[in-house]
Amino acid sequence: MSVRRNVTSLAPALAAVVLLTAGCGGQGEAGSGSEGPASPSTPHGYVEGAAEAAEQQSRLLLGDIASGDTRVLDLITGKMHDTARVPGVTALTTDGRFGYFHGADDTRVLDSGAWMVDHGDHVHYYRAKIQEVGDFPGGTGTRVRSDAGVTVVTSADGKASAYPRAELEKGSLGTPARLPGTYAGAVVPYAEHLIALTGESGGPAQAAVLDRSGKRVATPEGECEDPEGDAVTRRGVVLGCADGALLVHEDDGVFTAEKIPYGEDVPRHERATEFRHRPGSSTLTAPAGKDAVWVLDVTKGAWTRVETGPVVAANTAGEGALLLVLETDGALHGYDMSAGKETTVTDPLLKDLPEAGPGGATTPVIEVDRSRAYLNDPEGKRVYEIDYNDDLRVARTFDLDVRPSLMVETGR
Repeated sequence: MSVRRNVTSLAPALAAVVLLTAGCGGQGEAGSGSEGPASPSTPHGYVEGAAEAAEQQSRLLLGDIASGDTRVLDLITGKMHDTARVPGVTALTTDGRFGYFHGADDTRVLDSGAWMVDHGDHVHYYRAKIQEVGDFPGGTGTRVRSDAGVTVVTSADGKASAYPRAELEKGSLGTPARLPGTYAGAVVPYAEHLIALTGESGGPAQAAVLDRSGKRVATPEGECEDPEGDAVTRRGVVLGCADGALLVHEDDGVFTAEKIPYGEDVPRHERATEFRHRPGSSTLTAPAGKDAVWVLDVTKGAWTRVETGPVVAANTAGEGALLLVLETDGALHGYDMSAGKETTVTDPLLKDLPEAGPGGATTPVIEVDRSRAYLNDPEGKRVYEIDYNDDLRVARTFDLDVRPSLMVETGR
């Protein structure tokens, strides 16, 4: 692998690792990674086997659908790490630390060794060794959702199992707890509970709040017809529905459900069914058919439809940032979300793109963090790093030895 730089110096967020010599004040809630008690020998934020850093420790997980080869690209050091092949891999997802390589029959779990813990008033960043964890049962159609305490695997038939997060962090799957019943979408951990959609086939699904064993503890008033797509934001869990989105929110132990309607009758092929956003942001994006993108401002409870060119992929860093859209001309376009106008565009970066519309096996994606965006080019065997705050300048180009058909970012 080679790295081509388009700048004379890297951004501060991509500087060399700086180990913290002192913990931050005050013990926060538990996050991803088991923290030891604060003391002179184990400072606040200590995680056994991991180094704490001052900056985000982003890594890209890459998968080649054709060969099954997988890689981890460390964006701090620029080094590529070989990882075990996953023959038959069809999709790749992440929860911010672990990568889930979905195959036909099972799902390979890889610990990327990069993650963050958000305590609300401060954040910890960690880096550790990359390690294989094991295989979850269930391949195509399996959905994996996590928080600090549990990872829930929902199979295509609606059955779900909860795996203890602490065991995954130690490098093993542990013993899962089978949740009772079946569900109409992914079971999503949130606010020390599980958010699920239940109901009979053919009718609207009902929002339900479960405890970690799967027992229903609350039923906020909210239903969702034809559920598809979900996202966790600081404002709550967003569930995609035929008429818009259902937001399930917790405040002081009380769960409520609020509908965020489109405000118009949206044809099925133009509905938001797969949300993408920067982790921690409450601004979500989703294709709205072939030539437009939905932007959902969860804070304001409002949808905006941005008319674009033919859409391949879209994402945004959040409120006030550009809407980033890869279009079939191979260029990355930047749109002002509030005005719905294009403000900047790159030269064509990718060739041999699929037809407009996401969801294909080798469709590129846009990953976004606090300072950079990443665009994979499967045919060109490269990944572009984009400074979206500087007119979509290409900051670095990573030339690879595999076709990065699949890509996710961890460490954010």
